[in-house]
Amino acid sequence: MENQFSLCSDWNRTWYTANPDLTQCFQNTVLVWLPCLYLWLCAPIYFIYLRSHSRGYICMSHLNKAKTTVGFLLWIICWADVFYSFWERTQGSGALAPVYLISPTLLGITMLLATLLIQYERMKGVQSSGVMLNFWLLAVLCATVTFRSKIIQALEQATPVCVWRYTTFYIYYTLLLVALFLSCLSDQMPLFSQSIKDTNPCPEAGASFLSRISFWWITSMMVTGYKRPLEEKDLWSLNPEDCSKKVVPHLVHRWNTECQKVKRSGAKYGSEGLLHKNRSGKESRVVEESEILIVKNHQKTREPSLFWALCLTFGPYYLISCLYKFIQDILMFVGPEILRLLIHFINNSGAPSWQGYFYTALLFICTCLQTLILQKYFHVCFVTGMRLRTAVIGAVYRKALVISSAARRTSTVGEIVNLMSVDAQRFMDLITYLNMIWSAPLQVVLALYFLWQNLGPSVLAGVAVMILMVPVNAVIAMKTKTYQVAQMKSKDNRIKLMNEVLNGIKVLKLYAWELAFKDKVSAIRESELRVLKKTAYLGAVSTFTWVCAPFLVALSTFAVYVLIDENNVLDAQKAFVSLALFNILRFPLNMLPMVISSIVQASVSMKRLRVFLSHEELQEDSVERKAVSAPYSISIVEGAFSWSRTESPTLRSLNVCIPEGSLVAVVGHVGSGKSSLLSALLGEMEKLEGTVAVKGSVAYVPQQAWIQNATLKDNIVFGQERKESWYLRVVEACALLPDLEVLPAGDSTEIGEKGVNLSGGQKQRVSLARAVYCNCAVYLLDDPLSAVDAHVGKHIFDKVIGPQGLLKDRTRVLVTHGLSYLPQADLILVMVDGKITEMGSYLELMAREGAFAEFLRTYATADQADNNTSKTNTHTRCPLAHQGVQSSSSMAQRGKEGEVLGKKAKNAEVGKLTEADKANTGQVKLSVFWEYMKAIGLLLSFISLLFFFTHHLASLFSNYWLSLWTDDPVINGTQPNRQMRLGVYGALGLSQGIAVLCYSLSVSIGGILASRYLHQTMLYDVLRSPMSFFERTPSGNLVNRFAKETDTIDSVIPSIIKMFMGSMFNVLGACVIILIATPLVAIIIPPLGLLYFFVQRFYVSSSRQLKRLESVSRSPVYTHFNETLLGTTVIRAFGEQHRFISESDRRVDHNQKAYYPSIVANRWLAIRLEFVGNCIVTFAALFAVMARESLSPGIMGLSISYALQLTASLTWLVRMSSDIETNIVAVEKVKEYSDTEKEAEWRHEPSSLPPGWPTGGDIEIRGLGLRYRADQDLAIRNITVSIQAGEKVGIVGRTGAGKSSLTLGLFRIIEAAEGQIFIDGVDIAKLGLHELRSRITIIPQDPVVFSGSLRMNLDPFDSYSDEEVWRALELAHLKSFVSGLPDKLNHECCEGGENLSLGQRQLLCLARALLRKTKILVLDEATAAVDLETDNLIQSTIRTQFEDCTVLTIAHRLNTIMDYTRVLVLDKGEVAEFDSPSALIANRGIFYKMAKDSGLV
Repeated sequence: MENQFSLCSDWNRTWYTANPDLTQCFQNTVLVWLPCLYLWLCAPIYFIYLRSHSRGYICMSHLNKAKTTVGFLLWIICWADVFYSFWERTQGSGALAPVYLISPTLLGITMLLATLLIQYERMKGVQSSGVMLNFWLLAVLCATVTFRSKIIQALEQATPVCVWRYTTFYIYYTLLLVALFLSCLSDQMPLFSQSIKDTNPCPEAGASFLSRISFWWITSMMVTGYKRPLEEKDLWSLNPEDCSKKVVPHLVHRWNTECQKVKRSGAKYGSEGLLHKNRSGKESRVVEESEILIVKNHQKTREPSLFWALCLTFGPYYLISCLYKFIQDILMFVGPEILRLLIHFINNSGAPSWQGYFYTALLFICTCLQTLILQKYFHVCFVTGMRLRTAVIGAVYRKALVISSAARRTSTVGEIVNLMSVDAQRFMDLITYLNMIWSAPLQVVLALYFLWQNLGPSVLAGVAVMILMVPVNAVIAMKTKTYQVAQMKSKDNRIKLMNEVLNGIKVLKLYAWELAFKDKVSAIRESELRVLKKTAYLGAVSTFTWVCAPFLVALSTFAVYVLIDENNVLDAQKAFVSLALFNILRFPLNMLPMVISSIVQASVSMKRLRVFLSHEELQEDSVERKAVSAPYSISIVEGAFSWSRTESPTLRSLNVCIPEGSLVAVVGHVGSGKSSLLSALLGEMEKLEGTVAVKGSVAYVPQQAWIQNATLKDNIVFGQERKESWYLRVVEACALLPDLEVLPAGDSTEIGEKGVNLSGGQKQRVSLARAVYCNCAVYLLDDPLSAVDAHVGKHIFDKVIGPQGLLKDRTRVLVTHGLSYLPQADLILVMVDGKITEMGSYLELMAREGAFAEFLRTYATADQADNNTSKTNTHTRCPLAHQGVQSSSSMAQRGKEGEVLGKKAKNAEVGKLTEADKANTGQVKLSVFWEYMKAIGLLLSFISLLFFFTHHLASLFSNYWLSLWTDDPVINGTQPNRQMRLGVYGALGLSQGIAVLCYSLSVSIGGILASRYLHQTMLYDVLRSPMSFFERTPSGNLVNRFAKETDTIDSVIPSIIKMFMGSMFNVLGACVIILIATPLVAIIIPPLGLLYFFVQRFYVSSSRQLKRLESVSRSPVYTHFNETLLGTTVIRAFGEQHRFISESDRRVDHNQKAYYPSIVANRWLAIRLEFVGNCIVTFAALFAVMARESLSPGIMGLSISYALQLTASLTWLVRMSSDIETNIVAVEKVKEYSDTEKEAEWRHEPSSLPPGWPTGGDIEIRGLGLRYRADQDLAIRNITVSIQAGEKVGIVGRTGAGKSSLTLGLFRIIEAAEGQIFIDGVDIAKLGLHELRSRITIIPQDPVVFSGSLRMNLDPFDSYSDEEVWRALELAHLKSFVSGLPDKLNHECCEGGENLSLGQRQLLCLARALLRKTKILVLDEATAAVDLETDNLIQSTIRTQFEDCTVLTIAHRLNTIMDYTRVLVLDKGEVAEFDSPSALIANRGIFYKMAKDSGLV
């Protein structure tokens, strides 16, 4: 056997020869056993994998039959060889080597295994198999060597060959080729697979293995995208394993398990109470403290680990990427190794030339393999990232639906939306870098090992430099983190404020407060930019360290190497292999700080998420759902409730039992706990003691209607099944029919966000209709009648709530301020300060002479009359006149109502209101880049370019200098002028560093200047837009501009520009060097350049469009989430959580549908580009081998070490250029609001107004007409009215009569289409808007409160003294309330003023008016939502304080205007009557009818 083995390795035959060949023994053993070994190792693992991942069953197809047949034939041929060997033995032709029996036997069994695997795959639904393809490929490669050697033998040998063995081998080889070809094809779809049902399935599942690893399957979409811009319908469905319904439950389950674990261990240590405190802690401050407490108590009871839950959910799939990364890291070092061999080959002139070609081929194969594996790795990472984002969004959404109200107060809407957008994105970004934690050290260790072999101990000098760099980078990363947190805080505050500004924009415009809020936003923005600037300086330093680190390492290493010992010669092999290794080193060293900062950011996000997901949830069991047999519909026994466990109870000692089917009225002053009582019944409050039981399903109508951005019909049906007749009855009973006739597309009209195009009363009625439609057992109605006119209220009470209404058999709990309804209630609860002081029927309570009787006597004056008319009134259906600040669009298209009613074509298009975010198509225009450059400043842009150029020039020249140095002749074992060489090399490096620092600074500072300028102009443009703009544009889009797009401009674009410029110069430099070294490459570069350019253009057109589609489909996710957060109470009350969750999932999936192709497109591109790069490397090597006589090793080394970097630079360049295109879209989007229509000027300089105008308050309206949109009829026309100074005028009319339009015209929210308005003889159209709006005052219908101090809410410009503010509060009856607050005037109002009751907010608006004290006051149904007590307070204040002012009141409680000087009655947009109330009643016209309906005559 000895001689056998020596036969196996005969170097003279295989290597040192011009015509290499392998020995017979090697061919018959190793080459045969290698494929077999591979298959036997893979088979068990593959078998287990297939068992657990069945995709269905594939029917026998021709392809499968062919594969199986080929497998059998191969098996038969192997056995034929075995039998032939036995036959030879029996012939006794000498001792036959055992290998002739063993190898064919083994091969035969392996072929059988392969055939069985083919069948098993078919049964498990595998359409194309990588394991088998690799097996056949390996077998063919091994057989090819034997094939070549057999032919050479047959040609050379004189002795006859064994015909049988030759024949079987050629047949075997042919069959292998066939098998390889067949395994490249893909089989048909499995039966019962998802994709068959799918209309537009993703072709990935059915793609062949080759198509999958090269991402060829997406080409069809790329071609489409190249021919025309991609649209929604071109997107493929998501793979089932990426969908929300698969991914989210997984994470939620893991997270819940984690929480359970912590709970259990908490119980063990008896620190349950602490944990609870931690979870429901009111402010995050409390959370922090209690976290510390827990950690001090026991190390064990930590918070549930979100990180661990994420690992368990996504770890297994993500582990595959670690394997890919490992292989890729090893392959990275093949390049420098081959470079060493090539330089060695060129120096050794005796080496046979095939070796050079062999190295070149090897280089090509390794680089291509590296490309495929790297892209596969990235693909796995990105898909994991995508699933992670889906899961996080899903988990946050689900949590937001169950979080308790105390916890809800700790995080604002803005913060929660940020969890979904920013923090989920952070995780996605991290996932691609995560493997670098172990991969970077591995690369460093390998690089150092090879360097040591090359240069010996002098490498340690370089290592020392690197180790010094690490703490520098670490310090920078830590600093960046602190800045990051600060910036996030500012950003949260800014978005929160913007959210409020956009929600309350109408009020801002009416009060002329835009500038105050612009300054507030700008102040936050400035602090944000200060932090950004610091971050930019740090960034410049870190860029400097990472660009210079590799150079310093090289310099120190070479210097030490040359100076230690005279005889150390720096030749090409040492210098350039070391350079190539240093270049590899550069990557992990650059990446580590990035990874660290990315991990740091993600850990901040992780903490925010963990705190949010651990918030206390509503107690599921706080309200018992009773069995059907229970006597009472609702019962509360000894109940005490508070809004959070830490607060004192809001409601105390409640005892109520409500029999089934009764109508219960709840009355009490503002803030006495009426709404809280309903919340307690819904389980929204913390139950401290007692029991609550509710029987049957519950419907809830909140005090402030919550309206979805959907059609009117969807808002009412609210996910129930559609029952036409019932629907019509509900709509009719809720007095919605007249509205349907007015709305442009009937009940298919789209309602804007928060119901912007409905008036307050319409919103309230839609909200009521939703509750009635769902037909529940118990109805909780929180003052639904306050926002509607008296007679509409009466209609609704009679038809819906009252004893004869639709709900007569249901249990109804009605919070009300309307006294006329009380006699019809079965039970009345009187609430004072969170307690029920009295209960009983109307008569009982009157008889008792208690608080209730007192309450009635005070307020019953006006409403008393109502009872007399109520009996006659129930039969006649009262003409509907209800109210509304119509916002511009709902009043739209009202023109010739009379003729049009009932005939209008109700097509859905007319009803569209909001404009979805549009995806721009085509290339990003150069003008956008120009805009950005102008925003930076042209001089600064030019200087940055100059620094870039200097840096790269110095870099090129230093490497060229190195190649000249290595080619220096060696004299007596030393290089003579090495000191000079070293000095110049060092100087070039220094100049490089300085240039880097300068360009980094200039780009970052330029970026900040640009983002300040762009944000300011956008803010100004948005605030200058008219109201109609805000009704058309969903606030989600606007918030997106201020959050996502601004973030992109702040932090993404400058760094992308830096990288783009860097990689562009790198590529150009590399090409120049390669051309200098091997001019022959000039033949190759142009065609490859063209190919490169074509691929890049081809890709960018699709990628850009996909990115746009993705960002357009992102807004709806956040809009829907925003909407849900505002309506959680309603959603929970109706039990519609599941429907909303699935809607949110649908939107997320829709968004990921555009994201998935875009990540695959990136991989598609990278593979094709790296292939171009690999070709350049190969050609550079090939031409160097061809011209090896004329080349110096130094130049050759330089050329190839540059070529090796080229691939990475090329890919990076395209990535960056497309990233620039896709991200610069942010600038385009931010700029787009500068072209929309604007309001008139705010102020005219110099002001033409007399000081103190208006001094009197005369209003004269002449022939006024106005319309909402240019294409519509006039909403009001030829209105001519003259109002004297100090008159009090009421404005009444039915819905759509134009009451609100008149006030909107007075404030020029809508500009007059014809006619003029004069105030004190001044034409208001000639004034600046702020000059006008700041001199007249309105108390609007919806009391809007902004988050901030009370003082800021009253006087944002700080133009009044504290005394004046207190005086106004006193007159508005708020002084006692405010002075009772701990912070007095600096009391912080929550977002939307949620910590004030509705009545208090309304009084706050009154205080604003009192503070401004202008000569003209407009009341826009200001007392709609308050109880009678507050109403009286407001009315009396107005009568006394505004005695000498002109007051215009849009009224729907007619009793408030009966004592006014005159009343203006509008009908169909024209003046119907205008006289004193008594005269109008005497005339018996429209006003008389309305007064009669209200029971006033």
